[in-house]
Amino acid sequence: MKRLVRPKQGRKIAGVCAAFANYLKIDVTVVRLVWILLLLPGGVPGLLPYIISWVMIPSEK
Repeated sequence: MKRLVRPKQGRKIAGVCAAFANYLKIDVTVVRLVWILLLLPGGVPGLLPYIISWVMIPSEK
């Protein structure tokens, strides 16, 4: 069973992008580029979901 968890290895800020990349089995660079593109139109479309994900996704033990 797949779980969405923020890994301890491969983090840049909080591990949110790495968590989604691991869960979706895609390259973390692609996920990071998507987050950056969401930040461009003023920040809110990318920053708010990132912060919510940071709080809601548990960290790897």
